[in-house]
Amino acid sequence: MNRARLLQILSDLVAFPTIAGRDNRALINYVTEHLERAGFSVHRIPSADGMKEGLLARFGAAGQSGGIVLSAHSDVVPVEGQDWQSAPFEMGRQGSRVTGRGVTDMKGFIACVLAYAETLAAHPPARPVMIALSWDEELGCRGIPEMIDHLIPTLGRPDLCIVGEPTLLRPCIGHKGKASYLAVARGEAGHSAMAPQFRNALHPLMDLGHSLRKMQDEMASRGARDAMLDPAYSTLHIGTLHGGTALNIVPDHAEMRFEIRHLPQDDPSALIGRLGCPDHVTITETGRYPGLDSTPATPEIAWFCECLDDPQPIKVAFGTEAGYFAALGIPTVICGPGTMEDGHQPDESIEIVQLEACFALLQRVFAPADQRAG
Repeated sequence: MNRARLLQILSDLVAFPTIAGRDNRALINYVTEHLERAGFSVHRIPSADGMKEGLLARFGAAGQSGGIVLSAHSDVVPVEGQDWQSAPFEMGRQGSRVTGRGVTDMKGFIACVLAYAETLAAHPPARPVMIALSWDEELGCRGIPEMIDHLIPTLGRPDLCIVGEPTLLRPCIGHKGKASYLAVARGEAGHSAMAPQFRNALHPLMDLGHSLRKMQDEMASRGARDAMLDPAYSTLHIGTLHGGTALNIVPDHAEMRFEIRHLPQDDPSALIGRLGCPDHVTITETGRYPGLDSTPATPEIAWFCECLDDPQPIKVAFGTEAGYFAALGIPTVICGPGTMEDGHQPDESIEIVQLEACFALLQRVFAPADQRAG
């Protein structure tokens, strides 16, 4: 492979400041032009707010069945408040590594896919190559739900989905799902000198927080478990609690944001039902994405694992878009270059050899059987 070309593509991608929630269309334009030059048919999907786009692309004869879809998200996490030693949206070099926002999560994988796409005209793949590129994954997988129903009608039904989140190119078969919530309490404003005469909006949220902590203790001690995950049980987490305007005023409004990261055996809606809702509190679900629990013995996943240097399946703590593909009945695995330990960090970086290994893996999985080398 051409290392310089791969790194140039990654440098181009890093230069697009596609922070989650913001406009990503300049990057989508770049990817579209790149793939169309390589012979792909490209279908773009605008977000409901019209400010972002995803794309679905395919290389392969119209009548050719099966194929593998390579899934990635275009957005990256913010850099504000982080102490970067270099410009985050300019790819840098530190010895055997390259740096820049998104090089690990997950523009490194996208660069490998685009570099591989350039080779297909000269070396046609054994099966169709499909690409799904989404937006706002970092905000709780907001883009892929708007795209997923277009996948099979646009590309055909793939045999396998590879989500290129960083796993050091090990096959990941599972992670927890997540549901997030906003709890709003209404109270009565009044002077704190007469506090008992007014309803303090913070008090019922404190009660709700106590119930969440109690349920967490129950999950840790007696809940369902998956030894491949850490923590091995479903978790409940309070992220923010806000209320009141001054110490001498009884708060008439308070808000709490919390989440449930759950095993497949635990239904977050059922857990909310068990919690109950204190008087004068309204709980609203603000986001949700499914977990992933693939079976490694599934033929396509087992075949894919045989293509890897380290075929032992793992599970990860972070969430991905993989569950949306699995819900369509597509065998799905997460596998990409780099490690999430380097993602979301100042001076985010990735080993160049990981990128080269990912490119080589793509060559293997799409090669005819008699040309596939482990």
